[in-house]
Amino acid sequence: MFNGIHHVAIICNDYSVSKRFYTEVLGFKVIAENYRAARDSYKLDLQLPDGSQIELFSIPNSPKRPSYPEAQGLRHLAFKVDDIDVTVTHLGRQNIKVEPVRVDEYTGKKFTFFSDPDDLPLEIYETDS
Repeated sequence: MFNGIHHVAIICNDYSVSKRFYTEVLGFKVIAENYRAARDSYKLDLQLPDGSQIELFSIPNSPKRPSYPEAQGLRHLAFKVDDIDVTVTHLGRQNIKVEPVRVDEYTGKKFTFFSDPDDLPLEIYETDS
């Protein structure tokens, strides 16, 4: 019935900062960018290599997301990577603070967390390609 995740929607505080982060730092491909005048809002559609997408929105005066301590709702967004060490090194070169790499006690896979410009928790999870 369900075939996968089509997209995840993210509301950002500073559109230009977040656009740069997701396109230049993380390397996601821009599919479309639209300014919605009636809402004074941008919508940026981004694509990951597996075809999944992120919709990045700028919505004026949106409230900050409660995150720490953990709040109910979406906990984090996790990205599959082939080599976590390469990804951690890349993020470090971009001055992105990354937590120490851990090992999933159930799968034996490596993973870690970092944050986007709005402090949204993002995970990288090493998978078998």
